[in-house]
Amino acid sequence: MEELMDAAEKGDAQAAIQGGKEVLTIRDCVDQDFEEAADWFRKAAEQGHVGAQYNMGVMYLDGEGLPMDVGEAVE
Repeated sequence: MEELMDAAEKGDAQAAIQGGKEVLTIRDCVDQDFEEAADWFRKAAEQGHVGAQYNMGVMYLDGEGLPMDVGEAVE
């Protein structure tokens, strides 16, 4: 995870989306950290990664890791 974080911080959108996916899938379902996943996805979304933008929209729509905000979800 540390290597992914370093790459994401340096602007690697693919590393950022992978980090977000790992936060949600590798950890035990009880310990999922949606806020941390949103941080990872945001890094990729800001660089134009379509999959990350979709994931952020879903998180805003569902209010998981981000405040529920339909306006942000469709943006």
